[in-house]
Amino acid sequence: MRIRAISLFVVALTAFSSVAIAQVPRRTHPPAQSEAGTAPAEAHQAAPHTDPTVRREPFDRTLFGPDPVYPVGAYDPVEETATYGGKRAVPTPRPLLELGYPLYDEGPIGAGHDIVGAKNLVRPQFLVYGDLRTALAYNDTGGAEKGQVAARLNLEVDLKLTATERLHAFFRPLDNNARFTRDEFFGDDAQGGELILDGALETLFFEGDIGAIQSGLTDRYARYDLPIAFGQLPLFYQNGIWFDDAVVGVAFAVPARNSPKLDISNFDVSVFAGFSDVETTALRKAGGVLDEHGADVYGAVLFADAREGHLELGYGYLDDTRPNGNASYHSLALGWSRRYGGWLSNSVRLIANIGQDPDGGAIQSADGAVFLLENSLVTSKPSTLVPYANFFLGLDRPQPLARGNDGVLKNTGINFETDGLTGFPKLTDTAQDAWGGAVGVSYLFDLSRQVVAEIATVQLLRGKSDTIVGEEVALGARYQQNLSPAWLARFDAMYGFRSNADDIRGVRAELRRKF
Repeated sequence: MRIRAISLFVVALTAFSSVAIAQVPRRTHPPAQSEAGTAPAEAHQAAPHTDPTVRREPFDRTLFGPDPVYPVGAYDPVEETATYGGKRAVPTPRPLLELGYPLYDEGPIGAGHDIVGAKNLVRPQFLVYGDLRTALAYNDTGGAEKGQVAARLNLEVDLKLTATERLHAFFRPLDNNARFTRDEFFGDDAQGGELILDGALETLFFEGDIGAIQSGLTDRYARYDLPIAFGQLPLFYQNGIWFDDAVVGVAFAVPARNSPKLDISNFDVSVFAGFSDVETTALRKAGGVLDEHGADVYGAVLFADAREGHLELGYGYLDDTRPNGNASYHSLALGWSRRYGGWLSNSVRLIANIGQDPDGGAIQSADGAVFLLENSLVTSKPSTLVPYANFFLGLDRPQPLARGNDGVLKNTGINFETDGLTGFPKLTDTAQDAWGGAVGVSYLFDLSRQVVAEIATVQLLRGKSDTIVGEEVALGARYQQNLSPAWLARFDAMYGFRSNADDIRGVRAELRRKF
């Protein structure tokens, strides 16, 4: 009896549900008016919006090819799967010291510590890394002929605090003021051995993001990024040609902006100020030594990706703070890089100095301008085979804003750069009232070795120059080989012909250990 009553109840409930559902009319078209009383809708969604700069292209069936056909035996499913699952670890040299979580480690790295806020967790990591360079060289710079073995140790000390904040220091304990630990054991001007130990800091700075720090302290995400660094910090602008120096100062940036109206997809603005250790060949002490405590430097740089190219615009002011100092000057830098036609990569740079007015009719040390034109061809092997042709035109006495004893032509070619270790000879790189360039080719093979061959020249523009005694032409070559992930061998050779001075020449072999 109970089972029968339950069955009748289920049948009745089903019938009632069917009637109730049937009483709800099905909507076959949009309502004539929305619930908010707006105008009648014409469709379930708004009509698609098309940018006025876009045009419709008629359909062309010939632009579409058939699906791939795999003949019997040609398709290898194991090989196809290995594309995703056949990865292997890339061997890398380990740092000299690792405390905290390791460098280049896999897997979870931990949640961090809530010390300065849950939104900016502290995850400490202490690393010591760098490289040891040892070179055997024979150098004839025209004024001195030496054969030597020399060493240079670069030590980077990095204390990472959070994902955006860190303390960093850099040491070079085996050299001081361009004098390296060495043994000059052959050559007409060899002077024997010298062990140089120097514990002075090359850099010591803090860098972080004010926005991230605020997020941690207030427990609310900041709506801005403001990277900042202060201390004895390295600054590097215009690919190092205009500014490449470690100064005591401060720098900050306004990053990741864009302007659709100006067709700028991304631009950053960096502002800097240096109050000590500012090195420039425009300020020298008696005997020609750079006066690194004789000036302050201030400036700003704009980086922008626009119109399929990269723009870098900089302004700097070097303030001569010496008693009765009168070598202050303004410096402008402009760089534009772009690829043209899929076959030419080109960079155009202009560095100009204005406003220097020394007393008593003294010769200006920073005036004039230099135009730099850098070109490389895009070959069938664009990442490994790179023919290049770089040119320059210097008017009066152009100077970098700050970059030690190097001139503005350091990046023009391998014949314009020394090795920062043995005093390897180079062409005159001041570009003072001169023109010239370098033409060469670089081949990286399978990225494990490199060969560079180059011819370069410096020609007088007006028949005279204070720093260039005559026309110069040089042949140079370089070979580098990775011996292992941690070991690198490099060989250099050059010969420079000088019209009004002794020729220069050099050959060297270097072994570098990275850690």
